[in-house]
Amino acid sequence: MSTMFHWIVLAVLTVEASSKCTKCFPDGFLWGAATSAYQVEGAWNTSGKGENIWDWFTHTYPEKIANGSNGDVAADSYHKYEEDVDLIKNLGANFYRFSLSWSRILPNGTVDQINQDGVDYYLALLKLLKANNLEPVVTIYHWDLPLPLQELGGWANTAISDYYADYATLCYSLFGEYVTYWITLNEPITQCYYGYGDGTHAPGIAESGTATYQCAHTQLLAHAKAYRSYNDSFRDTQNGKVGIVLVSLYYEPLTDSEEDKAAADRGVQWALGLFGHPIFVGNWPQVVIDRVANVSAVQGFNESRLPSFTDEEVALINGTQDYLGFNYYTTYYGTSIPNVDVIEQTTISYGVDRDVISSVNSNWTQSAASWLYDVPEGFRGMLNWAKQQFGNPDILVTENGWADDLSTLNDTERITYIQGHLCNLLKAIYLDEVKVFGYTHWSLMDNFEWANGYTEGFGLVAVNFTDPDRTRTPKNSYYYLQDIIASNCLSNCPFSS
Repeated sequence: MSTMFHWIVLAVLTVEASSKCTKCFPDGFLWGAATSAYQVEGAWNTSGKGENIWDWFTHTYPEKIANGSNGDVAADSYHKYEEDVDLIKNLGANFYRFSLSWSRILPNGTVDQINQDGVDYYLALLKLLKANNLEPVVTIYHWDLPLPLQELGGWANTAISDYYADYATLCYSLFGEYVTYWITLNEPITQCYYGYGDGTHAPGIAESGTATYQCAHTQLLAHAKAYRSYNDSFRDTQNGKVGIVLVSLYYEPLTDSEEDKAAADRGVQWALGLFGHPIFVGNWPQVVIDRVANVSAVQGFNESRLPSFTDEEVALINGTQDYLGFNYYTTYYGTSIPNVDVIEQTTISYGVDRDVISSVNSNWTQSAASWLYDVPEGFRGMLNWAKQQFGNPDILVTENGWADDLSTLNDTERITYIQGHLCNLLKAIYLDEVKVFGYTHWSLMDNFEWANGYTEGFGLVAVNFTDPDRTRTPKNSYYYLQDIIASNCLSNCPFSS
């Protein structure tokens, strides 16, 4: 065999192998990227906007935020939304997921005072998206409760569910003609744990094991009331879909022991299950009901620290979904807490109730966010968990992403993360028959990352936060995802099982 012929044959075989490893997403698969209001909008006290809990929290406790930063200006999307729409359009995306600022629309949180400037801002954004053939995926609430409602007790007060339902109903009436996909709440477990459990997020309440569950109870009622409102008054004319965005770490058992398998399942039940089970199945997960009741009794409580749903509330919440919004970032190993029976006698804690110790594999790549590791197989595992637990619902992946330290546009680790996760998403769709109809990257651009401020970024697009103009520059991952979207296919994704 001549040298030239050898290289020709090798080239043909390489192309064929590459082709066999290229898998395409289903026809009509949706692609998008996401942001949230407080993280990108800025304009915190202009044009009639009221104060929300993150405005208050970052101004009152700057020491709780990295570098004492805040979202007062953030990425200044309030003034630069047209540029953001161009970025989404040039990405080739089908949709843009963003959130409405409750206090920008209702400065006091209540529908008796509507801020027309806020309404006009969102109408302009919605109309511009539609003019560019981009579907708005609208999150009604993404953690930024109006401060006056926090002063009533916030999400620990069940009355807030009625204020929220009024707000959601107003949003349907104001914006519904432009919106097909609504999201009621973003990651309620994250706000209920960090905002009402360990106190590191707004509103800074550290009452783990009590307020955490009260918050969950109220947010589920809020979601259900908002869903029922859409069903009763808007579905026939607007023909939209209403879902909720849930999140969990995925857990693999540390060993093959039954104890570790149970611990891994609890790790997911206390997050995805805590909110998904009442919506898709009815009531809290039984393992959560039983364990919190037992630990509460050991601690001397007359009743469980987990609020009970009435039969009417179970019926109100159950079935309130047209699709599941699904966020996945990373995976851990799970095992039980040693001597938990001793600890639980004196420690009132969501973590003790859950009874899971998390650990990682030293070979996993860690991101600039200390909690985030690249474990793409967990994405497939988490999707299958949701399928099995919730009756194989339609799923829109509403967040998935990687954190960098804001130092480079050559974000190779993010590209590796995207490739691995999309490959496992394809396996979940084709091998496991999970009904995923779209993928959203978190996030479109670098933004204010809550307690971590501007020390890390998840963006496909870099933002210069020291430039008054908040200049945006696409990273290499932006162009990588752009190519995937254009072809609707992913290379280097071999299927076995």
